[in-house]
Amino acid sequence: MDLRSIVIALIIVVGCVWALKRSYIGVMLLSWIGYMNPHRLVPWGFIYTMPVAMVAAVFTLLGYVLEKDKKPFPLKAPIVWLFIFLSWCVICTIFALFPEKAMQEMSRFIKIQIAIIFTLLICQDEKKLIALVWTIVVSIGFYGVKGGIFTIRTLGAFRVWGPPDSFIEGNNEVALALLMVIPLMVFLYQYHQQKWIKRALIISVLLSTAAVIGSQSRGAFLGLIATGGFLWLKSSKKFALAAAMIILVMAAIPFIPQHWTDRMNTIQTYEEDRSAMGRINAWTLAYNLAKDRITGGGFRQTSAETFLLYAPRPEDIHDAHSIYFEVLGELGFIGLIIFLAMYYSTWRLAKKTIKQANESDTKWIADLMRMVQVALIAYASGGAFLGLAFWDLPYHLITIIVLTAVIQERAAQAVPVSQNISNTKKLT
Repeated sequence: MDLRSIVIALIIVVGCVWALKRSYIGVMLLSWIGYMNPHRLVPWGFIYTMPVAMVAAVFTLLGYVLEKDKKPFPLKAPIVWLFIFLSWCVICTIFALFPEKAMQEMSRFIKIQIAIIFTLLICQDEKKLIALVWTIVVSIGFYGVKGGIFTIRTLGAFRVWGPPDSFIEGNNEVALALLMVIPLMVFLYQYHQQKWIKRALIISVLLSTAAVIGSQSRGAFLGLIATGGFLWLKSSKKFALAAAMIILVMAAIPFIPQHWTDRMNTIQTYEEDRSAMGRINAWTLAYNLAKDRITGGGFRQTSAETFLLYAPRPEDIHDAHSIYFEVLGELGFIGLIIFLAMYYSTWRLAKKTIKQANESDTKWIADLMRMVQVALIAYASGGAFLGLAFWDLPYHLITIIVLTAVIQERAAQAVPVSQNISNTKKLT
């Protein structure tokens, strides 16, 4: 019996028992399983095929039911849009071209949303929210540190991959995940004062960036440029950050292999690249399918039949590799509009929360919101070339913004009360 399977199983068992007393531990456990996929790291072990996420969800639910101090559900605008989006997904699944495959994907998406609902109900204070951010950073950052070391050791001769049988198994997908997590690492660096934590986070950022480059993903490379630029705009130390970026680029140039440079250069000559033209063919299919069917093709509509009916080149069957065209092809124009509205409302809420935090001098909230905005830019730019529209992390980013807004509102409401008490004492 594999020792690593036993260790992972014990961690999950202990986490489940602990979740009965503190339900937020269950939320952390669900996030750890969903992002790090620890059971997938032992393909020969008994834990590999076990329904560990379902077990964790059951214990989290029990823990929440047993809790006495329950807070109201934070029904902010992004969450309203999320429920509208989820409802439209159900409608599109009912009228899907391939109902059985669509139902399987819909089931997986609903499980993700159940975890999101748990997070919204449970993580409504600073301690729990920071614990969630740490869980996401450690779970995905593990592959950044591991992949960064691998990239440096091999001088970029091989690609970095994610955990098998997961959303981020591919080199493109794990690169986008790391791009979205790097800003959260920066926030934790700003949040904590301990020197060893700050040093560990700086090393993690550097290694994760190396892993993104080592993935040899052209979409992630473009996303890295957009994310780096927006991170610089959001930074309070623009000169120091710009200098650090320039030094890192100059130091890395001599070690970049020629085949990596050749692959990135194909961005400019996409007409000659088979993969790029295959994506454009799939994007055209998505557009034609959405024009023909108001509900799109439903989840997992990519098939020989749909390409024969809607693609310019029916023989070139290719995944869309774009969150926008993925939603367009599967959920139609209405689905895409709802999808974009959901993230637009999320962005506006983050912007509003930053303003409120600045006025009330709640620095950590403003810092978190800025870095989550950077993560959303990473998703919006890198996701233009990667198909992760129904993955957990974008919805967790929405959740983090909503929960932070709730915490900020409660903090603002508490200030006048304390001031009134102080004024009363002065009068007496």
